[in-house]
Amino acid sequence: MILRRAVLAGIGGMALVGGGYAAGACRTAIAAADAAVARRSSMIATTAGPLEYAIAGDGPPLMMIHGTGGGFDQGLLFAHGLRERGFRIVSPSRFGYLRSAFPDDASPAQQADVLAELLDHLGIERLPVVGGSAGALSAAEFALRHPDRCSHLVLLVPAANLTGRDPVEFTAVQEMAVGAVLGSDAAFWALSAVARDQMIRALLATDPALLSRVAPQERRRAELILDGILPVSRKADGLRTDAFWAGTPSPTDHGGIRVPTLVLSCEDDLFGTADTARRLSERIPGARLTIWPEGGHIWLGHDEDVAREIAVFVESPT
Repeated sequence: MILRRAVLAGIGGMALVGGGYAAGACRTAIAAADAAVARRSSMIATTAGPLEYAIAGDGPPLMMIHGTGGGFDQGLLFAHGLRERGFRIVSPSRFGYLRSAFPDDASPAQQADVLAELLDHLGIERLPVVGGSAGALSAAEFALRHPDRCSHLVLLVPAANLTGRDPVEFTAVQEMAVGAVLGSDAAFWALSAVARDQMIRALLATDPALLSRVAPQERRRAELILDGILPVSRKADGLRTDAFWAGTPSPTDHGGIRVPTLVLSCEDDLFGTADTARRLSERIPGARLTIWPEGGHIWLGHDEDVAREIAVFVESPT
């Protein structure tokens, strides 16, 4: 869903580039993206196939589940502030992302069960679980299916269809255009090169005007999230399944979640997660809700606030 919007927003810019963009620069960018994720993760065998993960930091463990276009590296980036606050971050790559398997059943429920296998492998009995964007789908299922393993649940700018209507609908021609770019690193690089602000608006669902109003480290974080989507060719299966599950009416019994839950979003998130956050907070018994007035889908200008809110929440008595 997220990538499809970006493609449609930037397709005109790609036409300007055509076949004449600097091929050498493109190859360099793609090679750098591959190098950035190489040798930083570990692998385990699970009942659904290989699962990639990384661990960073010291202290009590906390699992961060990445969003669309990510991988373990995006999870580590999302959790940077929590790592600085003394948490040991467990960051898996979900089904179809980077080196993780893409099984026939790539549902959030199946992903949740495999994440429980990861905790078994790591010898972790129980920990807080944070799901960002489409990662919130698997996080919610984990809390529902494995409440004994989940001490706290945090749903950060959560993606979910709670109204029965897919918020993003496309014509057949648009779907063809999206499919042509979805697995192409070169096409994605070209779009990013010619339409940077448009990509931030469409892909990160954040008003690029916010970049001029936040601290330099927050501008850098936005750039890292966008650039970190490369190599998109190693995430195509994950992107497609995220689009399906985020657009399909949610099968998750949110009312059955019984672990302490915190839901966070921003009012101006262009993916509309503020409304989703409100609905989730109403459905999940006792859930807490915080919505900032602005920040977009990447909570721009609020990374420290997010880390503080989560830290205070998971360190409180249950």
